[in-house]
Amino acid sequence: MTTMGAGMDGRVGQRRVALLAALGMTAALALAGCGSSDSGQDGAKGTAAEAPAIGNGSQGLSDADKGSGAKAAEAAGAGAPDLRVDQRAIIYTGTMRVQVDDVDAAAREVTAAVTRAGGFIGGDQRRSAEADAVAELELRVPAAKFAGVVEEVANLGRQQSREINTQDVTEETVDLDARITSQRARVDSARRLLARASSITDLVSLENELGRREADLASLEAKKRRLADLTALSTITVSLAGPAAKTDDEEDETGFLVGLRNGWKAFVVSLTVLLTVLGALLPWMVALGVPLALLLLVLRRQRRKAPALVATPAAPVSAPPPVPAARSGP
Repeated sequence: MTTMGAGMDGRVGQRRVALLAALGMTAALALAGCGSSDSGQDGAKGTAAEAPAIGNGSQGLSDADKGSGAKAAEAAGAGAPDLRVDQRAIIYTGTMRVQVDDVDAAAREVTAAVTRAGGFIGGDQRRSAEADAVAELELRVPAAKFAGVVEEVANLGRQQSREINTQDVTEETVDLDARITSQRARVDSARRLLARASSITDLVSLENELGRREADLASLEAKKRRLADLTALSTITVSLAGPAAKTDDEEDETGFLVGLRNGWKAFVVSLTVLLTVLGALLPWMVALGVPLALLLLVLRRQRRKAPALVATPAAPVSAPPPVPAARSGP
């Protein structure tokens, strides 16, 4: 009995072990099947996600832009420039007026100074006269030579006014760099999607989108070039005035003496104009007046030599006397 009970207990234990092993293998196979199905579903999802990216142009572009925008943001953050004082982007502009004895000679000296500094003349306007001549010059010089050129121009004569302005565009430059990087990534993503387009509709839509993005990129790059030009070359507007030239901010004066002075100037100007006109007419008066005077003199002499003709008046005819009437009766 004891031997039979022990044999039965051994068989039950073996069955339990076999049952547990079968359950373990079943669970392992179930987990493996779930993993393979999940991976298959993930692959199907990836394929399905790529298909609408080409079929739906706008949705695909927006999804691609998220990745490209994130990469551009990381690149912009990693490559942030050094914003120390000597590394900042600053635009220098200046306006000054200098009174000189000879405007043309001073303008030549200014041109030579700008050329030595590595710049050029951006504009040249002059009003020629003897004492009140004025020359307006626009100078473009490197930012590092800005202060030196200003002082050199001021030493050409008597400085009447000076105004120096600065504009810090560092933040705008950094923002433009980040936007250009992001826009280039968006253009690249649009080009990749265009290369994978499978229908005419998608092709036309993606071409239009690519054209808009390239136009935006060109506009941003043009703004960046403009800022780079303004920060690299400073602008100085120089006015060279003669000894008698009036300043721009000269106030209008009133009073008797001012009116008398202005009236005298007007009289002198009018007299100058009258003498100018008389000088212009004098050759014609000489050329025509002398022959005419000689002709009149000759005619007068001939008139004096001719005999005078005296006209005698005719005698008046008298009427016959009246006849008296006859008288009748005694």
